[in-house]
Amino acid sequence: MKLASLKNGGRDGALVVVSRDLNNYVAVPQIAATLQQALDNWDAIAPQLEQVYAALNAGTAALAQPFEQSLCHSPLPRAYQWADGSAYINHVELVRRARNAEVPASFYTDPLMYQGGSDSFIGPRDPIFALSEDWGIDLEAEVAVITGDVAMGVSDADAAKAIRLVMLVNDVSLRNLIPNELAKGFGFFQSKAASAFSPVAVTPDELGGHWADTKLHLPLLVELSGKPFGKPNAGEDMTFNFAQLVAHAARTRELAAGTIIGSGTVSNKQGNLHGSSIDNGGVGYCCLAEVRMYETIEGGKPSTGFLKFGDSVRIEMRDEQGASIFGSIDQTVAHYQERR
Repeated sequence: MKLASLKNGGRDGALVVVSRDLNNYVAVPQIAATLQQALDNWDAIAPQLEQVYAALNAGTAALAQPFEQSLCHSPLPRAYQWADGSAYINHVELVRRARNAEVPASFYTDPLMYQGGSDSFIGPRDPIFALSEDWGIDLEAEVAVITGDVAMGVSDADAAKAIRLVMLVNDVSLRNLIPNELAKGFGFFQSKAASAFSPVAVTPDELGGHWADTKLHLPLLVELSGKPFGKPNAGEDMTFNFAQLVAHAARTRELAAGTIIGSGTVSNKQGNLHGSSIDNGGVGYCCLAEVRMYETIEGGKPSTGFLKFGDSVRIEMRDEQGASIFGSIDQTVAHYQERR
C-alpha cells in the first residue's frame, strides 16, 4: 500500500491512497483525515485503506484523481518524534579516517542516534532554505521507517513488527555549524535543518523481496543539479538494520505511533578510493561530506564545496522495471524569506 499527504492549507495535510504506479490517488477523509490518525488506529484503519488501494490498482476506485507529486507534503508533515541513526559505519569510518582517528569499538555494537526536529518537516518539492551558504549546506540521502506504538525494551523481532511504513529522506545538514556545536558535548541542534521526506510512504510488503532483514535492498539514486551523484545499495554495508534501530530508540522509553527512525546517510564500502565516484565507475555518494572525506584522505584537503543557492537535489528509488517506488524528493537550495 502507498500513502501520501496532500497540502491542504492545514499543518498535517490530507491523507490519500496512491496507486502502485503513482499515477492516481483517492482521498479517504471518511476513513482517516491524516496519516497520523491512521497510524493511531492502524489495526482498524489499515484494512480499510488496503481495500481502497486494491480498487485503485484495479481501476475500479470511485473518485480517483491524477496524482501530482508537487502537491505533496512529506507523508507526516510533522511528527511526534524523528530520530536519525548512523547505521552505515563506512560513513563514520571515512570521517574518522580523514581526521586520523580510530572508530571506537562500541560504534559497531551500539548504534549512533540523534533526536531531530520534527515539528515542521518540508515537502519533497519545497526549497532547502538557509540564510547563508557559509553554513555548509549538505544533503544526506537516507531511508526511514514510521512505527506504530513500540514498548520500552522491545526485542528486535517485535520492533520489526512495529514498522508500518518505509520512505526516503533528505536529512539536510549544515556542516560548518557542526564542529562548534558538537564541541559543546550536547549534540546536534542548529546544524540540522528541516528534513524532507519522499512524496509517498509504502508498507513493507509493497517492497517484496527487496525488504529483507528489515533492510531495503535497492540502490538509492541521487542527482545534484541534474548530474548523477550516487547510487549505493541501501541494503549493503548497513551495520544496524531498522529493527535494531527501532529497538535502540525504545531501550529506555516507549515510542508513540508516528515515530520516524532514519538510517543515516547510505554509504557503501568502495575498495578503490579513486573509483568511488560514478564518473570513475563507483557507486558514488549520498552526501557531499563523504566526497570531501575521500578527497582529504587522498589529497590532504577537500576540493568539493557544499551546496550553493540555486543548486538542486533529487533523491529517488526505482524497482527493476525502472518505476519510481516512493516518488522523488526534488529540491532547490534557496535563501530563506520569512513566510507570511
